[in-house]
Amino acid sequence: MIPRYRGEVPYLSAEQMVEVDRAMVEDLGIELVQMMENAGRNLAHLARTRFLGGDPRGKRVVVMAGTGGNGGGALVCAHQLRILRRMRVEVGAPPVPGGELVADLIVDGIIGYSLKGSPRGAAGELIRRANAQCAPILSLDVPSGVDATSGIACDPAVEATATMTLALPKEGLRAPGARAHVGELYLADIGVPPSLYAGPALGLRVGSIFAESDVVRLS
Repeated sequence: MIPRYRGEVPYLSAEQMVEVDRAMVEDLGIELVQMMENAGRNLAHLARTRFLGGDPRGKRVVVMAGTGGNGGGALVCAHQLRILRRMRVEVGAPPVPGGELVADLIVDGIIGYSLKGSPRGAAGELIRRANAQCAPILSLDVPSGVDATSGIACDPAVEATATMTLALPKEGLRAPGARAHVGELYLADIGVPPSLYAGPALGLRVGSIFAESDVVRLS
């Protein structure tokens, strides 16, 4: 069971999250791949606990992964791509157009907080296909197509059943227009120390959000 966090939690703009990522890598020496692995591990835990009845055996999960850090976190959720292929797990890029996907869960890792304009090309088609399915959708960090700062939903934008955002929630996730796309909101630890938030660049006071669990529910 994922515990609910009832304390105060600061919300970040996309620009502030860029600063968090920069400080983690440049000031603390924590590699981006480590943060992606933390994100993916927690995403897998939430997927198993919330959507797969606590047991993923015999279940089919479709992971839609983009080319950036969000896609990396989504792939870690499935497990590392190279290892998956060596284990002969079905991995591929199915044609985007088509009918219903046979899945118990769709994981959305197409676009994160770096969204610039409406999703186009393969990204846009994947979003439309995800929304057309009967399976629940679990988005990583921000539903693809939703602006992380303003909360404006582009056309198209994922209509998630739940969103697991990272480090601190993004400002746009609490915007009235984004609520239908965010669904249940969870927050996951990726290893950012409270002292980083308290530094001069951000000046935020962050409590012990993850004292009880690495993933908590916000709404």
